[in-house]
Amino acid sequence: MMDKITPKKSRSRDIFRKEWTFIKSVVSMSELPKLDLPEIAFVGRSNVGKSSIINALAQQKQLARSSNTPGRTQHLNFFKLGDNIFVVDLPGYGYAKAPLEQKEKWQHLIYLYLTERRNLRRVYLLIDSRHGFMALDIEMMNLLDAEAIPYTIVLTKVDKIGPSKCKAVEEQVLKEISSRPVAFPQIFSTSSQKRNGIDALKENIKVIL
Repeated sequence: MMDKITPKKSRSRDIFRKEWTFIKSVVSMSELPKLDLPEIAFVGRSNVGKSSIINALAQQKQLARSSNTPGRTQHLNFFKLGDNIFVVDLPGYGYAKAPLEQKEKWQHLIYLYLTERRNLRRVYLLIDSRHGFMALDIEMMNLLDAEAIPYTIVLTKVDKIGPSKCKAVEEQVLKEISSRPVAFPQIFSTSSQKRNGIDALKENIKVIL
């Protein structure tokens, strides 16, 4: 069933029709873009689908490079939507096969970015709907809560599970975030391949602009 186009949704789609531009990949805080635009960041475990979500939002297949190999995205990748906002694809966490020194470097970069980037307006924490919350996801939420960084939960790959399991995972997520001080109460169940939930996520991002 097609979504009904309301004035708000139409405005959101107009914003998202603007040109998406890859700006740069960075490996240190000193390399971050200097432009004063609001930013949103996508974070989550390795291979959770961060790049795929960004491609779905942009309606481009190769804007953000995704890989079936966990841990391949090792940089902070910056994209710009028109002249409105930066979208940041953060390195995935939890890839066990990466060398310890490399994992620590990624984790430190993620920590510095999240805690020091002043124009960061919202973090979208992606959770694989097939697995639900895992230990490192809880750790990430603890960090975001402790640093008062607003975040929204996005379930990914919901096309891979049935409706009953999806509902169960949604209930698990809502229960977990209900007592967390800076987690937004609305969650988004998405599929990058089927485009489930993508328009709703666009609406949510539009409010930040």
